[in-house]
Amino acid sequence: MKKAVCIMSGGMDSTLAAYMMRDAGYEIIGLHFNYEQRTQTKELEAFHNICKQLGVKDPYVVNLDFFSSIGASALTDKSIDVPTSGIEEGIPVTYVPFRNGIFISIATAIAEKEGAEVLSIGVVEEDSSGYPDCREAYIDSMQRSINLGTKDETVLEIKMPLVHLQKSQIVQEAVQRQVPLELTWSCYQSEQKACGVCDSCRLRLNGFEKAGVKDPIAYD
Repeated sequence: MKKAVCIMSGGMDSTLAAYMMRDAGYEIIGLHFNYEQRTQTKELEAFHNICKQLGVKDPYVVNLDFFSSIGASALTDKSIDVPTSGIEEGIPVTYVPFRNGIFISIATAIAEKEGAEVLSIGVVEEDSSGYPDCREAYIDSMQRSINLGTKDETVLEIKMPLVHLQKSQIVQEAVQRQVPLELTWSCYQSEQKACGVCDSCRLRLNGFEKAGVKDPIAYD
């Protein structure tokens, strides 16, 4: 059976991407990163719960303290406040330097070990104005690079099925595929109830509102 290594944060986007890979006939190899982010415990819980729903066997959890060591992001440095105003110019302070590049590199090593043909990542161009590592052109360039740096018989495709979707379309697609959105977590700063005011919560809530669907998670 063909295999896909799915980078899964526990959030809505990467969860939908993994379900799309499953529906396309891939065996899912779940991969999650603990990188000392503020909601690490909740994201890990979400990842494991989603893997159970998907029937993922022996998911990978990789621990990285690198990002918190360098700081520079509100997600990994608690001396930097998570913005809640919804008004921010340039690269947001929640951007984690080169995170997706590092995640893809590690995912490539796992894919080569597992004999997978595909890496799946839930990047969305809607986010790319703030996060340069969510752009399609960047992911395409990474695909070329990882295939140059692996064995000749290793041929990997990076699938980013959500890259051109709006958040409302992601919600609609997830509902159609019966993705357990109640298990997903998007909030940047809270682990009990979602804060509802950080950039990630705002994007998520706006997507549900435009889709005409009630978000099943609890908000403060």
